[in-house]
Amino acid sequence: MGLQIVGWGTALPEKTLTNRDLEAQLDTSDQWIRERTGIRERRIGDSTAELAIEAGREALEHAEVDPASIDMMILCTTTPDQTVPATSAKVHEALGIGGGAFDLNAACAGFVYGIVVAESLLAANPAKRVLLIGADVLSRITDWTDRNTAVLFGDGAGAVVLQGCSDTDGQLLSSDVGADGSLSGILYADLGGKMKMEGAEVFKGAVRAMIGSSRRALESAGHRADEIALLVPHQANLRIIEAACQRLGIPADRAAIVLDRTGNTSSASIPLALIDAVRADRLSDGDLVLLTGFGAGMTWASAVVRWRESAR
Repeated sequence: MGLQIVGWGTALPEKTLTNRDLEAQLDTSDQWIRERTGIRERRIGDSTAELAIEAGREALEHAEVDPASIDMMILCTTTPDQTVPATSAKVHEALGIGGGAFDLNAACAGFVYGIVVAESLLAANPAKRVLLIGADVLSRITDWTDRNTAVLFGDGAGAVVLQGCSDTDGQLLSSDVGADGSLSGILYADLGGKMKMEGAEVFKGAVRAMIGSSRRALESAGHRADEIALLVPHQANLRIIEAACQRLGIPADRAAIVLDRTGNTSSASIPLALIDAVRADRLSDGDLVLLTGFGAGMTWASAVVRWRESAR
């Protein structure tokens, strides 16, 4: 069995927090933030469930499928609304999903982890359709007095409907996932606490993880980096994305970028960037797409996808 992406949706809070807004409360400047991160503004507000419900509903409507026909819903998030129950339960109820639901936390690599899990469910045949959502409200765990982290994060959600199909029609060609727990201390938030980050170490670890994972996924798919029509990286920092493009040999203009408008939205960043590129007509039938992300843990995940217009 393979999988196809048959619908998608996004959600962003109404409130926009610009770099100029942050200048008023932090020892920073719009120029300093843009030069070091590529971020101009981010969206702030709403709960994880609210954003997930909005993105999920839009994806279901776009796919033109009955929510009751979804066999499993996976909510990728690092910011659940409660410790118990899983936030996916509230989203499941609001959308009228017919099957099961669970949360998945692999930090900013979570959405690609979710694709790999969804493929396994579809291949094993307990599911024919999966609703995969990446949603995070990082503003809740951001220290707004720390200029090194407050400028980075935002809130949002992205969702896709995945449907089982024959292996020959499947869009997922290969994947690579991994984690290195020895790096957990460079980016973390304790229960009830705020985000702590060692920026230089995260930068180095992120570039290594993205390059290694991307190369393994490409090799497994039997394709080269120069064949990639669109790179969809985790939207953490423009410098990290540029470094990854350079080392992989993928032109920077082939990267999907939304972080200038959204900041780092963790589990939501890859679907937000992918869907933005689709809506901008940056993909054609048969194009190769490389999804790659890294996150706290340190986790990483990459996937090579063959875009199919006929799937929708």
